[in-house]
Amino acid sequence: MAIWVDADACPIPVKEILCRAANRWKVNVTFVANQRINVPPSPFIRTRQVPQGFDVADNEIVELLSENDLVVTQDIPLAAEAIERGARALNPRGQVYTPDNIRQRLAMRNFMEEMRNAGQMTGGPSGYSQTDRKAFADQLDRWLQKHIRR
Repeated sequence: MAIWVDADACPIPVKEILCRAANRWKVNVTFVANQRINVPPSPFIRTRQVPQGFDVADNEIVELLSENDLVVTQDIPLAAEAIERGARALNPRGQVYTPDNIRQRLAMRNFMEEMRNAGQMTGGPSGYSQTDRKAFADQLDRWLQKHIRR
């Protein structure tokens, strides 16, 4: 089992939580981005830098993941592809993507994108909060306890 991180837009607190978990649980965590990512030295933490381009990091993650791996991403289409391949998906705010909710989340994402394109809605998500950090850490811990043997 491994954890794959869509790292280009991953909040710093999430990276820190993942790095601590990698060492504590001895699980491989790979940060995939189109820019250099600084991580602490560890045999369990890796980075993969991919070329610039639309969905290049996402495609790399999908190519490399295995069934039951965890993908950490804010990108709902990437989460959907991961789930389709038998992986689990979690966003940095602690929301778990599942086969039961991913279609609804894709539909809502597409609707919101249409609204933004039509000028009906502006702005983005709220800032990353302590509540988000705790929710992410709690969900990650649940996944680790269920899937990783110490």
